[in-house]
Amino acid sequence: MNTEKLTYVFDLDGVIYRGLEPQPHAKEVLATLRSRGHAVRFYTNNAAKSRQSYVSKLEKMGIPTPIDEIMTSSYATALYFIEQNAVGKTVYRVGEKGMAEELEAAGMHVIYDQDEPGAKIDFVTVGLDRDFNYRKLARAQKAILDGAKFIATNEDATFPMEAGALLPGGGCMVAAVRTATSVEPFVVGKPEIYAYNKILELTKCTPDRSIMVGDRLDTDIMVGNRAGAQTVLVLTGVTSRDEAESAMGKLSPDRIIETLEELL
Repeated sequence: MNTEKLTYVFDLDGVIYRGLEPQPHAKEVLATLRSRGHAVRFYTNNAAKSRQSYVSKLEKMGIPTPIDEIMTSSYATALYFIEQNAVGKTVYRVGEKGMAEELEAAGMHVIYDQDEPGAKIDFVTVGLDRDFNYRKLARAQKAILDGAKFIATNEDATFPMEAGALLPGGGCMVAAVRTATSVEPFVVGKPEIYAYNKILELTKCTPDRSIMVGDRLDTDIMVGNRAGAQTVLVLTGVTSRDEAESAMGKLSPDRIIETLEELL
């Protein structure tokens, strides 16, 4: 019997749930993995919510999770600012409440919308913003052209909802700011490996002993492959079997499963 302890890193949207709809077998599989001594972590590109909000959401689904087992692209951005010795500097955020909570908790001075019109802005951080508008785009553009560093929490074009529905993702806002400035952002979330490496660091795990479980080829599977992890594509999200089986290179998963139950 193989008793090797592994770190399982699960995406959330499309893997553990879709919107408010839990995915098949998620609760039972997670409980079994934990009972076998494996580390379980969650890693979402969604920058709109704080880690605490995910704790509450998972709790309501019968999946009790400590806050330190959750990585979001907003929290990873906060860790990045801390590592860059940028604590206390000014961030103009194109994003939602969860982003502000994580950045403020790290000690950043966060400006939203048209607040503090004369402030010097050191960073512009862009993620999902369902109140995105022309004024925000114009201010982000001006700040970046004036020298602020452009940070993207992620570049997801869409995110999955209940019953197979899709909505525009934070990558749409990032694309608008990129177009307005002709500046490439530093991308924190998947498929870049910064946040995944932080998970490995915090769990004291080597890449080959980690398993990235996701529903997207261009984010979840690519980040796992880039990081040197094992990769599992679950078909409960946005990717079809045909797409998964025809994927090549860093987009190709090591394993394809219908539901999370097959992990066991």
